Amino acid sequence: MSAIYGKPAYWDQATAELAAVDPVMASLIASYPNISLEGRGEVFHTLARAIVGQQISVKAADSVWARFAAHLQKIEAQRVLESSVEELRACGLSARKVEYLYDLAKHQQAGLLDVALWHDLDDEAVIGKLVDIRGIGRWTSEMFLIFYLLRPNVLPLDDIGLLKAIALLYHDGECLPRDNIRDLAQKWQPWCTVATWYLWRSLDPVPVEY
Repeated sequence: MSAIYGKPAYWDQATAELAAVDPVMASLIASYPNISLEGRGEVFHTLARAIVGQQISVKAADSVWARFAAHLQKIEAQRVLESSVEELRACGLSARKVEYLYDLAKHQQAGLLDVALWHDLDDEAVIGKLVDIRGIGRWTSEMFLIFYLLRPNVLPLDDIGLLKAIALLYHDGECLPRDNIRDLAQKWQPWCTVATWYLWRSLDPVPVEY
């Protein structure tokens, strides 16, 4: 199976079903018409963007990514490997994230990111493959599932934005324990990815593209 581009085939069905079972979702979906999650079919780009965004705000990640992309000119593994540590640190990257990006680039160059073999794996199996790469944990893997594989039912419980949006929209600003969030998300099944995407929009109207 080749990379997926553009709006997921399931998107319209998912939005209709979410709107029917959740008034908050119905309002969010109505507020952001004619936009959706979109696949770009770029493995290295998606994983590098997720590494840059680890443990920082969307705004900060956008700023660092813009400088990183401007330095590389083209988001490719070879461009990363040709860059010095000092050049990458000057983009706003931590020393550890520079190490992670080098390791990711080496995996790409060695042909170890052959995701054509992953399309038939379930979500947890894909996560298991990705966490073998240095610096890629569960959150980064879930961003890959959402933005590259366009899996429909991913609920990234380590995502700060998701937790904040749920607190604001469902619990008067108070953060919910994970078990409560899982209970809330039962009504979003099997479209947790789509629900997550709209919850992100409630905080950042312009979609982040990994």
